[in-house]
Amino acid sequence: MIQNYITQNVNRFASKWLVLGIDVLTVSVSFCLSYCIRFNLSFDFEINWLLIQLPLVAFISIISFMVVGSYKGVVRHTGVRDVYNLFNAICLSSIIMITMVLMNKEFVFIENFTIPLGIIVIHSLLGFISLTASRYIFKSLYHNYVLGDLKISKNVLIYGAGESGILTHNAITNHSKSRSRVVGYVDRDNKKTGKQINGVKVFHKNVLTEEFIRNQNISEVIFSIQNIDPKKLRELVEGLVDYPVQVKIVPPVEDWINGELKASQIKQVQIEDLLDRAPINIKNQKIEKELQNKVVLVTGAAGSIGSEIVRQICSYQYKSLIMIDQAESALYDLQQELKLNGYHNFIPIVGDIRDKNRLNAIFQEHEPDMVFHAAAYKHVPLMEYNAYEAIKINIAGTKTVADLAVTHNVDKFVFVSTDKAVNPTNVMGATKRIAEMYISCMQQEKKTKFITTRFGNVLGSNGSVIPLFRKQIEKGGPLTLTHKDVTRYFMTIPEASQLVLEAGAMGDGGEIFIFDMGESVKIFDLAKNMIKLSGLRYPEEIDIKITGLRPGEKLYEELLANGENTLPTYHKKIKISKVRDLEYATVRSKIDELCVTNMFFSGDTVKLMKTIVPEYVSRNSEFCALDEKDATEKGGKPTLKVVQS
Repeated sequence: MIQNYITQNVNRFASKWLVLGIDVLTVSVSFCLSYCIRFNLSFDFEINWLLIQLPLVAFISIISFMVVGSYKGVVRHTGVRDVYNLFNAICLSSIIMITMVLMNKEFVFIENFTIPLGIIVIHSLLGFISLTASRYIFKSLYHNYVLGDLKISKNVLIYGAGESGILTHNAITNHSKSRSRVVGYVDRDNKKTGKQINGVKVFHKNVLTEEFIRNQNISEVIFSIQNIDPKKLRELVEGLVDYPVQVKIVPPVEDWINGELKASQIKQVQIEDLLDRAPINIKNQKIEKELQNKVVLVTGAAGSIGSEIVRQICSYQYKSLIMIDQAESALYDLQQELKLNGYHNFIPIVGDIRDKNRLNAIFQEHEPDMVFHAAAYKHVPLMEYNAYEAIKINIAGTKTVADLAVTHNVDKFVFVSTDKAVNPTNVMGATKRIAEMYISCMQQEKKTKFITTRFGNVLGSNGSVIPLFRKQIEKGGPLTLTHKDVTRYFMTIPEASQLVLEAGAMGDGGEIFIFDMGESVKIFDLAKNMIKLSGLRYPEEIDIKITGLRPGEKLYEELLANGENTLPTYHKKIKISKVRDLEYATVRSKIDELCVTNMFFSGDTVKLMKTIVPEYVSRNSEFCALDEKDATEKGGKPTLKVVQS
């Protein structure tokens, strides 16, 4: 009961003024002791002189402490910075004291005020040691007795013995409710191995074995290395997920609260941390110049990519930002987020890109200079069963926006495409490829500069595999996977959005920008790692169920179609696809026919899509019959299509 009372009231009573009073008392006692030490631990000196000097020394100390502010630090969290402030305060008081003694010798303000230099030096050293020791004694008492009921419940190993690792150690040990004890650092630097930092031993990275972890009873391994290569982090974490430990990570410095790391910010490693890629060093000056004083229009502005494009545009000096989306709630949420972040020069519009009259009115009113077209239907299985909607949005909607861009003299039109448009095997991918082809046709008019960006799956986007797996883990599994050998390329939402902005800045019209996606990720391995990072065991606690490829789904994605090559740009990770030549008049005529045919719910729309995109061959879909029929009509043998279930 007494302990709880102290814990509840220590903040209320241990005010900065109490700390100042104790510090002044400590300095006063130190001054008396310095006289005794100076005179060989005796009282062989004028006591009256001491009594005259003591109040003045105390007053000088008060001034010094208040100027430096050393008394404002929270004593139970005393650190290096607090000790540095004490040192500054003592130095300041010594300088003032010496100055007053010298001036008193010259002008005699106070009788018998002559302090020997030796006593001032002894007093400075003794005062600094006493003040520092008193703080650490109080800190130790507080943690051992006031918080004594918080027993150590887990041992922690910090990977990284650099500055970030030391700050992580301080954040853990200074946290009032921490039940963790740091048992060691792990570092790749052989020069640090065997040494100690703040009394904690540094181990070599090779000690990270299951035997070492069990012998040391380690519960957590915290990675505290800034700017670590994501591939290296993935290798290290994957080497630990089979051990009985939790793996955590320290966020980047820019995410620390007011530049200071808090224990609450140290989070368990998420699969996104392992898939995260080194950020693209976009030449922001080029983007800034492109957006300067421009009216920018973004379709699909409330979606995963569209909303991030909006956020990044907001950091530039644009004239006006028009955000169009048919999802009212999502657009409202984005509007509120931008307002909270201090942005005001934007206009949210609830609208459908299929409504040409509505869009025409928007173009007439706002006269945009640039259009970023991110609105689309993107879910492969859903669109396979809803081909009408896919064509209406992804093709007809894109056609409407592109046509209006030309009519209203828009300078640049940036189209967001997908790797599923390459050698498409599903309706969604085919619609995006046809939209790419229409964009190429419009470029021939030489009025608006039409630019296309093409990239793979986006981490954390709506409907992506990682949020799905996370929900399945929360419900106790199993995780559902369509095929054991499925692989996908991944990139982050900010990364994808940077690419779109960069394309708008560097494009001169007619390009398809391809992003270097790095290595593809095996989804089965991703699922296993997510289970293990959640502290569960595969397959004992959560299993993975193979359900079979969905309609239109590929085992792997491609970034270039057959017959396409790439050309370099000034950025090594951004390339331009050199596509094969199109018969623009024929293609545009067929696309117009497709949009009209689709309006009447004709069953021939998918067949017409296959004539526009010859490489579109359906997989695991009812539309496979169209490919077989086409092969038979041409005198060939029908291809056997196997639908996995």
